[in-house]
Amino acid sequence: MLYDDRLATVLRLVPMGASVARIQLRQLIDLLGTMPAEARGDLVDAAYRRLGELAGHIPVADRARMLGQPGQRLRSPRLMAALCAMEPAVAGAAIRSADLGEEQWLDLIPALPLHARGLLRERTDLPPRARALLTRLGIAERGLPAPEAPVAAETTPPVKFASVEPIVPQPAAPAEPELTLTAELEAPPPPPSGVDSIGAIVRRIEAFRRARVAAPVSDAPQLPLDGDVTPFNPIRAFDFTSDTEGRITWAEGGMAPMVVGHLLAHHPALALAVRQHQPFRAISVALEGAQGVTGEWQVDAVPRFDPLSGRFVGHIGRMRRPPVSEVHKAPASADGDRLRQVLHELRTPVNAIQGFAEIIQQQLFGPTPHEYRALAAVIAADSARMLAGFEELERFARLDSGAMELASGACDMAECLKAALARLTPQAQARGLHMVLSGADSTMPVALPALEAERLIWRLLAALSSHAVADEQLTISLTQAPEQAGGQIAITMSLPAALAGLGNVGLFHAGAGDGHGQGGAPWAGMFGTGFALRLAAAEARAAGGRLLRENAMLSIHLPGLTRMPLEPSEGHPGDKGQSASSAA
Repeated sequence: MLYDDRLATVLRLVPMGASVARIQLRQLIDLLGTMPAEARGDLVDAAYRRLGELAGHIPVADRARMLGQPGQRLRSPRLMAALCAMEPAVAGAAIRSADLGEEQWLDLIPALPLHARGLLRERTDLPPRARALLTRLGIAERGLPAPEAPVAAETTPPVKFASVEPIVPQPAAPAEPELTLTAELEAPPPPPSGVDSIGAIVRRIEAFRRARVAAPVSDAPQLPLDGDVTPFNPIRAFDFTSDTEGRITWAEGGMAPMVVGHLLAHHPALALAVRQHQPFRAISVALEGAQGVTGEWQVDAVPRFDPLSGRFVGHIGRMRRPPVSEVHKAPASADGDRLRQVLHELRTPVNAIQGFAEIIQQQLFGPTPHEYRALAAVIAADSARMLAGFEELERFARLDSGAMELASGACDMAECLKAALARLTPQAQARGLHMVLSGADSTMPVALPALEAERLIWRLLAALSSHAVADEQLTISLTQAPEQAGGQIAITMSLPAALAGLGNVGLFHAGAGDGHGQGGAPWAGMFGTGFALRLAAAEARAAGGRLLRENAMLSIHLPGLTRMPLEPSEGHPGDKGQSASSAA
């Protein structure tokens, strides 16, 4: 039997400073938020009293920011009632982060103050019965913003609470009336004691109106009528389905009226894929029509077949706006921001674990048994792999959303391929694999920095070779299209037998190879081969190219250059001793 003394341990901490008070508040919210609803006792009541005392010493903005951070576990109705009885900003952050069941919401809503009930309307995942209860209580939508707290309220004693009953604040002295009309008008006399300022009510109404106008309610374009108009929010991606002729028959959301009926088969590459019942992979198309659809799009789709007859019925996929330039780059999406916050929260403990493991392995604090040093070495290596995986996940999310662009530069793709194969050959020979490179005898300049090109090539080679078996041969060819045909450079690789038999969906969602980076097999990445291929495709798109699968071959197309750019000469200031050279 285990005794949980975490709450008593936290309460023994004396909040001597602002930093310690914030730490203790975080700990109390976490412990009380996960405590069972039936938990009672002197210790729990003392924890809620300490929570009220800490709230009087920590600014409202800090407490609201603390409650809005990812990973909050607000599963206690009693804690929710206590937090919602505080300032509107704190109540709003708590309501947005709460994780309660339907019965818990039904018990909590009647105990909430009026401003907190209005904030509940912002949650789209509120259970139907809870929404019905709000309607019966007269909460149709959000009310006016709460009035500014009077200065006298700063000196009032902190709120203390130990039950779910809402706390009624003590009446404070009314704020001085404020001139809200033109400067030429004379200020009215102050209102009688206990009566709200008319100017304050007018300001609250105006703030409520501005908040409603600023919040976009629809992505659809509107007519240029008089009055306030919701700004148009351009759509970056949408899902669709098409029929056997390549004509769009369905699209999600408000895009349907703008795109249904468009014939994708006008594009030669799409027409061929429709006839052959093949998938679309990052094919660029131009659509015309309303403001939200006009312009360039990239299409990714897979064929659909009738489950009974097996007959081809069309495609299902997604259209995305291509990555934009740095000048016109759209702001990062909320999903991307949340992902980066999650990755930051994950990196922090992994970095700490890796650091302690290295301290033990290197015996920095004193002699350590060899068994512990061996375990510490394994932990440090696993931590490094996890950090590398987090980096790849963040890189893919930023490239896929257009929030990141690859650096500009140039390199010789033939040299990058030779260098990657030189590193991979010893591992391949030890496993009995044969890797053959052709077409790398001449210079193949591409518009990609050497570091990015080497990373891309190594990721592809490692992912494919990790699935190969002994006596299997993998071929890599390097070709360049004529200048009049665009001059693109193509790197074509044969798929190992374990991957060649998979469909496109299976290939781009495949797991890691048998080796998983051990036993001499190269490491395909923390998230497997499928993710490595999708990341390579995102990198190719960001570089102006694309990744294609054709039967048992995988090819990557990159923009080529007519020649390598000149390097700095020896006499140029800031050079590194390199001689000027160029390659046709």
